Amino acid sequence: MSMQRLITACMAACLALLSFAHTARADVLQPGYLELDEQTQGTWKVIWKAPILGGIAIRARPSLPEWCKLSRGEPRLQGAALVETLTATCTKPLAGGRVGLSGLERGYTDALLRIAPLREPVDAQRLTPDAPYITVPLKPDRWQVLRTYLGLGIEHILTGWDHFLFVLCLVLLIRRGWQVAKTVTAFTLAHSLTLAATTLGLFTIPRRPVEICIALSIVFLAVEIVKEDPAHPRLTSRVPWLVAFSFGLLHGFGFAAALAEIGVPESDVPMALFSFNVGVEIGQLAIVALGFAVIALVRRFAARAEVRLRHVAAYLIGSTAAFWMIQRAVW
Repeated sequence: MSMQRLITACMAACLALLSFAHTARADVLQPGYLELDEQTQGTWKVIWKAPILGGIAIRARPSLPEWCKLSRGEPRLQGAALVETLTATCTKPLAGGRVGLSGLERGYTDALLRIAPLREPVDAQRLTPDAPYITVPLKPDRWQVLRTYLGLGIEHILTGWDHFLFVLCLVLLIRRGWQVAKTVTAFTLAHSLTLAATTLGLFTIPRRPVEICIALSIVFLAVEIVKEDPAHPRLTSRVPWLVAFSFGLLHGFGFAAALAEIGVPESDVPMALFSFNVGVEIGQLAIVALGFAVIALVRRFAARAEVRLRHVAAYLIGSTAAFWMIQRAVW
């Protein structure tokens, strides 16, 4: 393949990727949340939180085994979701029975299921349109919460385009292994602090200004890439860890908002928070590895075009983030 064809192919790939990002929501993780908490023997408090977007609030309903009677509740609007609190009376334990959401199979939104029986380990699993029901295990797994929220953390950063593009910009801007490692560590530390503080209720910030500023942080890094000049290092080139730490505090609020939409089991906040954050870090490392792999390929097959391709990527990323910034400010 000639260099010109390689450059054209890379530009087309970047354009296709960022065009999809224009049409996609920057943060797409909005599953439903079904919680069953046993209050007394055979009596369960049932909380059903259904996001309005996607139609799950209209179609899906909690479904319990035939030996359980479920009361009707009054839905209330909470943010972008309908929340309904019900009571279930069961003549025997849920273990061995089928629990899930009827109607979920006709949608595309996932849901989290948390079952907390008296004096038994909590069971947390994920319901999908392909598997809207589970059979409650006879012996609940204490590590199920960890596995469930670990997967959600990985999915969130890999499908949340704003966080994805921010980390990718760091790789494109720094491009040196040890320097990237220190910078990403600073970003990790910062967003872990605000994620934990917000989830634990120490303080909150309105979501819209946070999302606007997250988009602005991506625009800032894109500009830094385009205006990079080795003779006159810019702020991010001089102290990348400080820039990453500052914006990491901001992104932590974004992670916390996503985790709040998912729902965190009250008795398992530390485990859910820890595993979600570890999942985010695993996804983040995958982005860094992907970025270095692409840079290595460009240096091997089109070294002369590296700067040009990096600028093309920066312009596409910056224009996408600018679009999100305007979209979030207007809507």
